[in-house]
Amino acid sequence: MITRRRLEYELVKHVVGPATLRFDTLRGELKRRKKKPRPDSPFGPPLEAAHKLKELMSLHYLAGRYADGAVPVAWVTSGFPVEFLRPFGFHAVYPENHAALCSAQKQVPELASAAEAEGYATDLCSYARCDLGSAFTGKTPVGRLPKPDLLCCCTNICQTLLYWYRALATHFNVPLVLIDPPFVYGKAKPHHHQYILDQMEELLAEAARVSRKQVSLAELVEVMHLAREGTALWGECLDASRNRPAPWTGFDGFVHIGPIVALRGTKECNAYYRLLRDELHDRVKKGIGGIKNERHRLMWDNLPIWYGLRELSTLLAERGFNFVCTSYTNAWAEGGALVDPSQPMASMARAYSHVLLNQDLKNRLSVLERLARTYEVEGAVLHSDRSCKPYSVGQIDLKDRLQKALGIRVLLFEADHADPRAYAKEPAENRLTAFLESFA
Repeated sequence: MITRRRLEYELVKHVVGPATLRFDTLRGELKRRKKKPRPDSPFGPPLEAAHKLKELMSLHYLAGRYADGAVPVAWVTSGFPVEFLRPFGFHAVYPENHAALCSAQKQVPELASAAEAEGYATDLCSYARCDLGSAFTGKTPVGRLPKPDLLCCCTNICQTLLYWYRALATHFNVPLVLIDPPFVYGKAKPHHHQYILDQMEELLAEAARVSRKQVSLAELVEVMHLAREGTALWGECLDASRNRPAPWTGFDGFVHIGPIVALRGTKECNAYYRLLRDELHDRVKKGIGGIKNERHRLMWDNLPIWYGLRELSTLLAERGFNFVCTSYTNAWAEGGALVDPSQPMASMARAYSHVLLNQDLKNRLSVLERLARTYEVEGAVLHSDRSCKPYSVGQIDLKDRLQKALGIRVLLFEADHADPRAYAKEPAENRLTAFLESFA
C-alpha cells in the first residue's frame, strides 16, 4: 500500500517537480533572450547544458524535502560506495555537496557560526561546521533537508568525516555505518581488500534492515554498470579540454561535478553527462572556448573556493588564463574505471580504497605530472586548503617536484574551500596576479 507521504514524494520527483523546474527554465530563457551579451566579457558563450544541470540538481533537493517518511534516507560522504544503497531505494543526501552549495550562496558564515556556538572549533573543516550548523538550526538554501534514517561514512578521503558523522548520529539518533579503507602505500594488499569487503557485507545487512528490503546481486550489478558508465562519461567531458581552446574552464568543471557526486549510479546522471559531452564536442568542432582568448593553460590542485568562483575565474579569464584540468574533478573520473561488474564486491573494494586522497604522495605526484603533460599546462596552482588538510599536506614537496620534473611554474595559494572568513582576499589575489604576470 502506498502511503500519502510516498505518493507526495513520487509526484514531486516525477511529475510536479520536473514540470515546475522546466517552466522556470523556459521563463529564464525568455529573459536571457532579451538581454544583450556583454561585449567585454572574457568568457565564451555559456554552456546550454547548465540549464539542465540546474533542473537536475534542483529536482534532487526538491524531492528530498518529501523523502523522509516516504523512502529510506541516507546521508552519505562523497567517497562512500553509494552504489550499494541505490537498489534498496534510499534517497541519498550528500552533506559535502550541500555545504558547497551553502558556500556558493554565501551562507557558510552564519551556519558555521551556529556550530561554533555549540563548541566546534574554527579549525574544523568548514564543510563539517556548515552542515552541523544547518542540522542544529534547520536553515538551508534548499528549503529543507530530509532527516536521515542511516548515516554512511567512508574515511577514504579524511578521518574528520568519522567524527562529523558521529556528531550527526548523536544529533539525529540514527545508526552510523562505516567503511574504513586502510591507507594505501603503493598498491593495496589482499588483506586490505578483505577488510573492506567485510565492512561492505555489514553495510548491506544494515541497509536491508533499515529499508526493510532484500535486493539481489543482479540489482547491485545493474547500478554498478550505471556508475561505471557515468564516471566514464564524466571523464569524456573532462578530456574535451585537451583541445585548444578548451571548450570550458576548470571552474565550469567544478560546477558540473554535482551529478557524478550526488547522483552517481542513476540513469539521470548518465543522461546529463551525455548531453554535456555532446555540447562540449560541438564547441570543440566550432572552435568555441570557455574563455575568448586562451593564451595560457594551467592546472588546479585541491577543492575549489566555492564562494570565490566568479571572481577568480574572471581574474584569470581577463588575462587569458584557463584552468584546463584539476586533480579534484579528475578524481571523480578515475575511480569508476576500477569498478568491474563481473567482480562486483572485489572491484568495489579496490575502487574505493584507491581514491586519490587514500594513496601516498608518490601517487599524487604521478597523477599531477600525468595531468600536466596530458593537458599541456604551463603552470599549476596548488590550493593550500585550510579546511582540507589531507589534500593540502605535502603540497610544498609537490610544488618543488613539479617544478623540477616538468619545468613549470607552480604557485601555492592559501584559502579555504567554503568559509570566506578564512580567506584573505586581497593578499591572495595579489599573489595570484603576480604569478600570472610572471608568464609575460
